Amino acid sequence: MSENTQAPRADLDGGGPPRWKVIGPGLVVAATGVGAADMVATLVAGSQYGYALLWAVIVGVILKIVLVEGAGRYTLATGKTIFEGWKTLGKWTTWYFGPYIILWGFVYGATAMSSAALPLAALMPAVDLKIWAVIMGLLGFVMVWFGKYSFFEKVTAVLVGIMFITVVGLAFIAVPNIPEMLKGLIPMIPEGGVVYTLALAGGVGGTITLAAYGYWLREKGWYTPKWMRVMRIDNSMAYVMTGIFVLAMLIVGAEVVRAAGVTISGGDKGLLELGDVLRAEYGTVVGNGFLIGFWAASFSSIIGVWNGVSLMFADFWGHMRKKPANHPDTLTGGKYFKFYVLWLTFPPMVLFLLDKPIALILAYGVLGALFMPFLAVTLLGLLNGKRIPKAWANRWHTNTALAITAVLFIVLGVQQLIKTLSPLWS
Repeated sequence: MSENTQAPRADLDGGGPPRWKVIGPGLVVAATGVGAADMVATLVAGSQYGYALLWAVIVGVILKIVLVEGAGRYTLATGKTIFEGWKTLGKWTTWYFGPYIILWGFVYGATAMSSAALPLAALMPAVDLKIWAVIMGLLGFVMVWFGKYSFFEKVTAVLVGIMFITVVGLAFIAVPNIPEMLKGLIPMIPEGGVVYTLALAGGVGGTITLAAYGYWLREKGWYTPKWMRVMRIDNSMAYVMTGIFVLAMLIVGAEVVRAAGVTISGGDKGLLELGDVLRAEYGTVVGNGFLIGFWAASFSSIIGVWNGVSLMFADFWGHMRKKPANHPDTLTGGKYFKFYVLWLTFPPMVLFLLDKPIALILAYGVLGALFMPFLAVTLLGLLNGKRIPKAWANRWHTNTALAITAVLFIVLGVQQLIKTLSPLWS
């Protein structure tokens, strides 16, 4: 996609002021970021602490709005991708990001395929889980390999609709306790709840795809400062929807799981256990409906990562190969993009047989724990000083919010590192 082909796409409204549309890159990045892990963390927090951590969910939404807005603002204000910005901060960013995106993609590919396969295997147990995982990977591969961004965006919107109908509908069925919810708006950390508080504040839809937002803006045709207001509305509305979705999971945890007196385990299988609880409490239709919503959340992450992170890799590798900006090899459908789509899909299938080697998991955990701090800290560098036009640079309140976000993710990262490496010490 060259500059000459981008401009007409950005002005399809006849040259008038840019107009926001409900379906945009913000919805894509938010839907991609909310996966099974976020659902389980919120569910467990609700089952253990009721509505006490509702305020942390709201904080998490605000932090993600700040982060994604920063990534989008840098792209629109400078015309550069986030990776081009990282390069200006020094070679250390490339040395970190290069190994990270390769290792992360290998392990995440297997994780995402398995996550999307779990609810299908529960609904149709005659088909083995590994076969469902391969089918999910292949389906995502075909949709991203042959589909254009507009198609991918529409599919994401459908999946978000399914998520909302099932999960938010379930929250209404569960009948939330409004007075207790209002109490949950008062910041407090329940005894033993520090880890859950940090996880909710830092984990509402947060993955590497936050940094992919600028690439999806380009795909949408939003690539100059005139789209700044539209981008901000798009991002904010998308994460408000994410907050509603996560709030619904908190309600289910507080009203259904807690009332049932059961313990939901960590990991994706916790959602399968919730399906069993729902079938016992509300019947097969509701229980199976939730599993469909679980699948929609997981599959939206597959196609989002297969598309967005492949664009990030293509840009990274294009710069490593000294390709000019917007070279066809670095764009959707280019050879670097297609290489990473292949990398996400087929090599990770080996992990289904190897049962995820411990050394690889440890390395993945270490790098993964450091990515969100990396993004928060680098945005502070990119959105201040000469790297961005003064009109679009951070104000003091934005710097404060980003600094708080960076500290939070550093704390979360250190906790994740300790958790990941503790087996080596014991």
